Amino acid sequence: MAYLGEYLLFVAETITIVAAVFALVVLTARALRQSREDGARLQIRHLNPRYRQLATRIEAASLPKRELKRLLPHRGRQERKARRVFVIRFTGDLRASAVRSLREEVTAILSTRQEGDSVVVCLESLGGVVASYGLAASQLTRLRDNGLPLTVCVDRVAASGGYMMAAVADHPVAAPFAIVGSIGVVAQLPNFHRLLKQHNIDFEQFQAGAYKRTVTLFGETSDEDRRKLQSQVDETFELFQSFLIRYRPRLDLQRVATGEYWYGSRAEELGLIDEIGTSDDHLLALSREAELYELNYRLPPQRRRWLFR
Repeated sequence: MAYLGEYLLFVAETITIVAAVFALVVLTARALRQSREDGARLQIRHLNPRYRQLATRIEAASLPKRELKRLLPHRGRQERKARRVFVIRFTGDLRASAVRSLREEVTAILSTRQEGDSVVVCLESLGGVVASYGLAASQLTRLRDNGLPLTVCVDRVAASGGYMMAAVADHPVAAPFAIVGSIGVVAQLPNFHRLLKQHNIDFEQFQAGAYKRTVTLFGETSDEDRRKLQSQVDETFELFQSFLIRYRPRLDLQRVATGEYWYGSRAEELGLIDEIGTSDDHLLALSREAELYELNYRLPPQRRRWLFR
């Protein structure tokens, strides 16, 4: 009995220690998670000094010392221009993850907007999930709806949902060999029903609502299922085209809404964009008449976040 009592006491002490360690781990995890969430911040970079610095370095290497001495004081006394241009860079993945930062950047601009302000978005995206890119395009419509002139520059690619974002701009610009277009909708997935059937594996699915699930990975696909999914794809395509017509009313959708893409020069001929050029040239030209501010809303890191949920 004495041995049993000592054993039970040992077990109780062990449980207490384990519980204390677990509580400490949970509290530490919460603190780390909170610190990451608090790590989100808006970074602002003034771009004009960079352009002036590049010019000064070239001049320092190429001009005679007497002429350089005459220019340098003048460079230092340059007054800030009244007009402001905000620059946003959006690089899109399949899920348009960058929209989390984009919405904060747009909100920051709208909260401080002044007469004469404008926005340039340097965009690169192959498109992806409809709802995600719909939200990303809606963030850009917030700028236009609030009267801010919007230019979108495409250096390499703005396709599908990426082009939907670019089309919102008052003035879309693309490099000569940038890929533009791919106006269309696709839904595809493999079906393993016959493979399961060959191995005598049943797949059972229970649902309420005739169209809660239609085409799936493991179930047998009926003609009705295919028709329903196709009708959903067609409806999404119609919404896509309606959105484009709202912002690019002169587009010939019969010609361009085929799922094809074009390079910048051809895209200009088709009315998909308004100008051929790179974002570098566009921003450099703007820097001569306005102050450029690049916004970057940095989110806390997402790696291993599941450990702290």
